Amino acid sequence: MFNRARLKLTAWYLLIIMFISVAFSGVIYEGISNEAERFARAQELRFERSFPFPSVINYDWQDLINETKQRAIIMLAVINGTILVVAGGLSYFLAGKTLRPIREMLDEQNRFISDASHEFRTPLTSLKTTMEVSLRDKNLKLDDARSLITDSVGEVNKLQLLSDELLQLTQYHKPNGNTMLEMLLLSKIVREAIRKVEPLARQKEITIKSQIKDEKVYGNKYGLVDLLVILLDNAIKYSPPPTTVVVKSVKNDGSVTITVSDKGIGIAEKDLPHIFDRFYRADTARSRPKSGGYGLGLSIAKKIVDMHHGMINVESRLKKGTTFIIKLPAKPFS
Repeated sequence: MFNRARLKLTAWYLLIIMFISVAFSGVIYEGISNEAERFARAQELRFERSFPFPSVINYDWQDLINETKQRAIIMLAVINGTILVVAGGLSYFLAGKTLRPIREMLDEQNRFISDASHEFRTPLTSLKTTMEVSLRDKNLKLDDARSLITDSVGEVNKLQLLSDELLQLTQYHKPNGNTMLEMLLLSKIVREAIRKVEPLARQKEITIKSQIKDEKVYGNKYGLVDLLVILLDNAIKYSPPPTTVVVKSVKNDGSVTITVSDKGIGIAEKDLPHIFDRFYRADTARSRPKSGGYGLGLSIAKKIVDMHHGMINVESRLKKGTTFIIKLPAKPFS
């Protein structure tokens, strides 16, 4: 499909270029023809004044005009042929460059649809299989029915979590989504994020220690709270009790660096380049079925940081812990 589209776009580029080139060639040819005729008339008048008997010098100026026109046609044909060849190659190259972002976007969209479908299929298949088996059981007891409903509610909760994360990711993919930016006090953002994850932290006996100073950052309040909730939630999920998650901030020249550190299971070196990819889960995460994640959280975090013209990096060692490093602007950006 893209090869055909590239050829069509190349043809359109070439058609436009050659139309302009031929039009200019026509103007140039007309100018050369007029100039040749004007020059021939001027020379003819000059000879007539110089020689009282012009018949003595019988020079046919029309031959000169025709020869000049023929040479102009040949020259313009060579130039247009050269333009055709060069422009054809350049048009093909530019068509490929033009279509590349569209192709990458469609490839990414197809991967996204495929991955999302796969993630939805797993709990749906589990629900369907469990219900079909139970419906065939004529001796289904009340306790078994309650257990079935409980399991089904769990699967539905997973589907709801996945749909919520997909909606959140789509929200931050929008070019105009959540773009109200203002100067914010970082300590308030961190307190709000900690408040949201405190129940999970207490449940896992994880202590969250805030070492945030009264720096200001330029950003969107809801986006930054979501960012820190995602990072704190990850730190809590993959940390053994009783350990501590530390949030720090350091002000630099024109920016603020925030770190979220834990003493959890860590991330393997081979997984580090991919952790911000959608639906990617490291092997250590896959081996923990109760983590409840779909590999979308860090992808959402990356989108939020990009929206703020910031940077996010990660440092991690297996069984030693993980540190996420976020750099955000401390003043309005253009």
